[in-house]
Amino acid sequence: MPDSHTTTVPFIPARLQRLRDLADNLAFSWNDQTLGLFAALDERLWHIVNHNPVRLLMEIDPGRLMQAAEDESVLSLYDAAVSRFDDEMGMEKTWFSQQYAHRKGHLIAYFSMEFGLHESLPVYSGGLGILAGDHLKTASSMGIPMIGVGLLYRVSYFKQFIASDGRQQAVYEGAEFSGLPLKLVTDEVRRPVVVRIPVQDREISVRVWKAEVGRVPLLLLDTDFPANRASDRIITERLYDADRTYRLLQELVLGVGGVRMLEALDLPVSIYHLNEGHSALLSIERMQQLTAAGRKWEEALSAVRESTVFTTHTPVPAGNEVFERERMERVLSARHRGILDHNGGSGWRLGQCADEEETGTFNLTILALRTSRKSNAVSVLHGDVSRRMWQRVWPDLPLENVPMDAVTNGVHAPTWIHPSFKGVFRRYLEESWHQHLDDPEFWSRMDAVPDETIWSVHREIKKSMLREVRRRVAALRDRNGEDAAAVCGAAGILGDDVLTIGFARRFAPYKRATLLLHDPERLKRLLGNEDRPVQFIFAGKAHPADSDGKQILRYLYEFSRDAGIADRLVFVENYDMALSRLLIAGCDCWLNTPRRPYEASGTSGMKAAMNGCLNISIKDGWWAEASDTAYGWTIGDDTQDPDHGRQDERDSGALYALLESEVIPAYYQRNGSPWSSRWVDMMKRSISALTPRFSTVRMLREYVGTCYFPNR
Repeated sequence: MPDSHTTTVPFIPARLQRLRDLADNLAFSWNDQTLGLFAALDERLWHIVNHNPVRLLMEIDPGRLMQAAEDESVLSLYDAAVSRFDDEMGMEKTWFSQQYAHRKGHLIAYFSMEFGLHESLPVYSGGLGILAGDHLKTASSMGIPMIGVGLLYRVSYFKQFIASDGRQQAVYEGAEFSGLPLKLVTDEVRRPVVVRIPVQDREISVRVWKAEVGRVPLLLLDTDFPANRASDRIITERLYDADRTYRLLQELVLGVGGVRMLEALDLPVSIYHLNEGHSALLSIERMQQLTAAGRKWEEALSAVRESTVFTTHTPVPAGNEVFERERMERVLSARHRGILDHNGGSGWRLGQCADEEETGTFNLTILALRTSRKSNAVSVLHGDVSRRMWQRVWPDLPLENVPMDAVTNGVHAPTWIHPSFKGVFRRYLEESWHQHLDDPEFWSRMDAVPDETIWSVHREIKKSMLREVRRRVAALRDRNGEDAAAVCGAAGILGDDVLTIGFARRFAPYKRATLLLHDPERLKRLLGNEDRPVQFIFAGKAHPADSDGKQILRYLYEFSRDAGIADRLVFVENYDMALSRLLIAGCDCWLNTPRRPYEASGTSGMKAAMNGCLNISIKDGWWAEASDTAYGWTIGDDTQDPDHGRQDERDSGALYALLESEVIPAYYQRNGSPWSSRWVDMMKRSISALTPRFSTVRMLREYVGTCYFPNR
């Protein structure tokens, strides 16, 4: 699979010649030495280019590189980064090679509509993409033979700006692929590899870009080049295009184009893993190929099913893709329609139950369920919800026998644990702490870490986070034309030694970002308490088409501008991976208030927990499995009231009571010490108990053992 650079970089001194290798591989996103190295080359430029090492090398002053080649502190970072990179890329004995040596050569193709690997490659919008990125990163470190397949969007998910009236402004910026950690995939004579996808009246050409994620390649499909007509070039322009025909074309490119691209590159795939139903049309493509090769329709279906795994992520009906049959007939090629028209239309029923047949629609989640041998939800509770939700696919089976298992999500700890805490782990646990991520006995050693160390490290991280939050709030006020006093006043918001609670996630209505605001006067009393104050930091984007979500965000922002609380409750715009890393490590508590049971899993709380940030959450998603008073708090109980207003009142009251009677007293229970010994003990228990349970190492072991190769 040859590939071609499209990026021009200035002369790199021989002593720093491996900088390009480090920049081109997204392993930099979890290697602290590499990140520190690029920051040291030019810290100001590093932030301007949004931590993109490729852009940094394109734009840096060559003279600065010459200076760096003679700077011993930079060279020390460089040598450490190169050594760590070579060790990771050259590792021969991996978990997979030792446990599944007989599966060598069995390639797993992981399909996802989005991948969240790093803020410098903006082909993600939220949790689904972040999970996909963490999946690939962990496959690399565990030696699992995997390849990612997605789409390369010319216009990234929007940048968020908040207007003075609180309205969300979505700004889309086109990306120059030459400035990203990508290479165009070419053939032996350096011609771009192109596959063609048939639609009803034409063919769409698709080229391929490759991102290296450690040792796992991520192949991203792109239609924006001159071989296509203008209307087809924009298929991969924007993530989750609102136009339903273009959305269908995107999912056709992902599923059908992905299969054809893997074949063109001669990559022998054994398992196809569908991360959500967006790529489910790959099953129709594979059936079409098998029947064209002489298999009977039923045999083709069986063969596809035997080699396909499906993960569903949402219990929200709107999160499952449904298209009108008439639209699909207008878009699909005759060969693909032939699979669906088989035997009087029995193929259409692969994506239908009674409701879809009645409405003339086709459901990609149902298609994925019916063409996979293994389907899973992403938490135990979500598994229960999903079995109820999809029992209609197997109406003759009792609920407990519906074939839907659960593999609870995890997070890639090396990406999300703050470098300062990694230093603590290296000093007090083991230099190679990252090789024990799913070992509870290893993490029990956290008890030996001095309280003073935990608190001082957390306090410095928190102060750094608060400085950045203040800077961003000042920039927002300045852009919105507020007076100099308001802009300068941002420097005085949010106290360094005040209990700080973070809430950062997508502003979907079911996530109830404003649950805390149900009793404004009670909240103001908490914020204004001089002896035991509390402060809140909010961040998150509403989908541009979600008017309810945008209104919730606007209400929260307007509330935060109230003169009585503006110093203690703030909204930070343009939430992304970089801001997420700051907040999960710097906040004291992490707030999660979904309307149970709509949170399939949630992973931000896992990331926070690994940094000693204590969770305050509704007992939904992953927290339904993790909740324990030893390291966090649960809001209310398991009650699910069909009257949402009544449920919100009950949960908000429980949240206020929890803050007043338990959380705030625990934080300020100092007894003359600079910290609360109870609080620090909970931080240690959060790290030690939740890191091994909710790392992606545990998650990938389950996927390999129960989904990919269940019979070893």
